[in-house]
Amino acid sequence: MYFTRAVRTRINSFLSFLKDGASTLILALMLVCLYSSSGWADTIYRATDAQGRTVYSDRPSPTATPLKLFTRSARSKYKVSRVIDGDTVVLENNKRVRLLGINTPEIESRYRPAEPGGAEAKRWLQKKLQGRSVYLEQDRQKQDHYKRILAHLYLTDGEHINLSLVEQGLAVVTLIPPNLLHTNTLLRAQRQAEAKKLGIWSMKSYQPRQLPRLTKKPFGWQRYRVKVTKLKRNRRFSRLVIGKNIDISIDNQNLALFPPLESYVNRSLEVRGWVSRKKNYFSIHVQHPSALVLH
Repeated sequence: MYFTRAVRTRINSFLSFLKDGASTLILALMLVCLYSSSGWADTIYRATDAQGRTVYSDRPSPTATPLKLFTRSARSKYKVSRVIDGDTVVLENNKRVRLLGINTPEIESRYRPAEPGGAEAKRWLQKKLQGRSVYLEQDRQKQDHYKRILAHLYLTDGEHINLSLVEQGLAVVTLIPPNLLHTNTLLRAQRQAEAKKLGIWSMKSYQPRQLPRLTKKPFGWQRYRVKVTKLKRNRRFSRLVIGKNIDISIDNQNLALFPPLESYVNRSLEVRGWVSRKKNYFSIHVQHPSALVLH
């Protein structure tokens, strides 16, 4: 059994008084220490390293198994006063809440046209939540850069609204570290909705397409079939090159979530997300490996 340096540093004070052979107690205290340290999540990860040792860490990796200790996230109860779109609501205290872990198509506004499926997602959410009480469950990051509360929403009967939207094919899973609560549950629901061709998974607008040579920024969330030709790195990003003027960019701080990026080179895959543009160069920013589907 092996613990990463960050974990070992936090448990050294426990080990000084433990006797030889107390491995069960050592492990229990290690887990408690890991859990209770300020700012750490309530999940740790178990994996096997190259030497065959069992490794425990607070950081996820592609081969690690999450171990849930217990849930400490408090749930606050509020009434929903208004539904803005399929993934944003307003509470009775006028605070806006952005649903975590998912994204629904945009509705029409003065800034952008409607995306297929956006109105359906909003209508579903209105029927579920308008004027009803919900519980908010937050993750590590509490607000986004728009000052919206980031949360999972639950009805008083226990229904997980974020999950239900994915199950109905009304939303796609969009994971942004450090908020990775319910990752496996959401991805499992998405695979099932996609296999059944529910909601957006049946719509022509969201079927995988070949990535054309871009001269202008495409609108909205899309699925592109691409081939990675090479890997580039700089201090902030790693980039999977997929065309003469486009790449897939990954924050280096999120690399622990991904398999070795070299494994994508010379492989065909489907990338899911939004295209951004800087002058004549385009990029699809990916923050979680679930947005890269190998073929």
